Amino acid sequence: MGKHGQDIVFDDLNDPKLTWLQKLAVGATKNVKIDFTQAAVKQAAMEATGLSDFGPRPIWEPMQVLLDEYASDPHMSGAGKQQVWGDIVRCASNHLIVHDRIKNTPELAITEIVRPLSVSGMPRSGTTHLVNLLGADSRFRKLPLWIAQEPFHAPGKETASGKLKFTARMMARMLKSGDSLTEDDPRYLRCSQRWSAMQIMGPDLAAMHPMNPDHIHEELELMTFDFGSNQFEWTAVIPKYQAYYHSADQTPHYDYMKTVLKLLQIEQDKNGTDPEKGWVLKCVQNPEQLPALYQTFPDITAIITHRDPVAVIQSTATMLAYGQRMLRTKHDPRAVLDYWTDRFEKLLRALVRDRKVLPKKQSLDVLFHEYMADQMGTLERIYDLHDMELTPKARREMADFIAAHPRGMHGRVRYKLEEHFGVRPEEIRERFDFYFKAFPVKVEV
Repeated sequence: MGKHGQDIVFDDLNDPKLTWLQKLAVGATKNVKIDFTQAAVKQAAMEATGLSDFGPRPIWEPMQVLLDEYASDPHMSGAGKQQVWGDIVRCASNHLIVHDRIKNTPELAITEIVRPLSVSGMPRSGTTHLVNLLGADSRFRKLPLWIAQEPFHAPGKETASGKLKFTARMMARMLKSGDSLTEDDPRYLRCSQRWSAMQIMGPDLAAMHPMNPDHIHEELELMTFDFGSNQFEWTAVIPKYQAYYHSADQTPHYDYMKTVLKLLQIEQDKNGTDPEKGWVLKCVQNPEQLPALYQTFPDITAIITHRDPVAVIQSTATMLAYGQRMLRTKHDPRAVLDYWTDRFEKLLRALVRDRKVLPKKQSLDVLFHEYMADQMGTLERIYDLHDMELTPKARREMADFIAAHPRGMHGRVRYKLEEHFGVRPEEIRERFDFYFKAFPVKVEV
C-alpha cells in the first residue's frame, strides 16, 4: 500500500504490509479466546447494563445463527473475534436498555414518527454525503453515529470514568481523528474509541468511509439490537446469516427500529427539542426492503440513490478487502469481490422488483452522476418533494458542512479492479443489465 500525494493506492490486498501499530495489535490479540455462546453474551450484557429482562422479542434464533458463524470461522483473527464479540454484546446490551425504556415510557403509546425524510441506496452511491448534507439543516432530527450505536444510557451509568475519558481522548489526539476532546458522555467516548481502533486497523479507512462519532449514520444500527439487519455482513463473513436474513420477514425489525426512534424523540422533546422537528434517516439496506420500509412509515418521503454497480462493487470490495488485513488470517480479495457482487445483485433485483411500492408523490430517484454535478439542484428537488422550504439558513449550514468536509480531505483512493481483483468491468456489468435498463445510471468503470 502506498500514498502518492493525495492518491491512495492499495497494492497489498493479497499480502498486507502491516504498520507497527497493526503488528502490535495482532500480537496482542493473537491468542484471544472468545466464548461465542448465548450464555456468555447474556452474562456480558447483563454485567454491562445492570439489567436482566430481555423481553419477549424473538432475538435468540438470529443471534444463534451469528454466534455459530463466528465460532466456526477458521480464518477470523483474534482482532476480528474481539470486534464481533464487542458488537454482539453491545447489541444485546442495547436490547436490554431499550426494553427497560419501553416498560417505563407510557408516552410511547401516543408518540408518532411523522413524515420522515429517508435516503436509501447502495453503499458508495452518495447516501452518506447526502444524508450528512441534509442533516446539516438544524430543522431535522438525525442520528449521529454515537447515538445510533448506543441510543440510551443504562440506568445509573450516565457518567464516564476517568480512564475512559483519558483513553478515548489520548487515542483521538494521537490519530488526529477530529473527535471532540470535551464531550463527556460515555457513549460518545466509547464510539470515539471504536473509531480510533478502526483507524489503527486500517489507517486509510477515513478516505473511504469515515466513522467519526458525530457523522450522521443509519437507523440500520437500531435494528441490530433486535438482531435483524444486514449490518452484520459488513464486519464478518457470514453467508448463513445472510441466507437467514433473506428468509425472514424484516418488517418486525423495522417496527422495532421505529419504536427506538420514538423513544429517542420522547427523550429529545423532554430536553427541549422542537416537537415539530422531523427525522432525516439513511439506510443502505432499504433498497431490498422497500415493502417493509413503506409499511413502517406510510407517510415517508423516500429518496433512492443510484450508481453504476461496478463502481459500487469496486469501491466496496476494496474497502472491505483492505479492512480485512486485521480481521482475518487469510486474505482473498477476489472472494470479497465475488461475495459483494452477488450481494448487490440480490439487493438491486429486489429494488427493481419493488420500486413501485413507493408512491411517486412520496419518492424520488437520484442518479449519482447528476447529484455530483449539481448537489444544490438535487437538494432543491428533495425539499420540493418533502414540501419543505430550503431556507437561506439551511443553505448556509450545508455550505459550512461542505467547507468542513471537502472531497478528498483524507486522500483519494485510486481503484484498480482488474489489477487487484482479476476481473474486468464488463464481466461484472453484464450481470446488472436489468438494473441499467431500469435506471439510467452513468457507466463509470
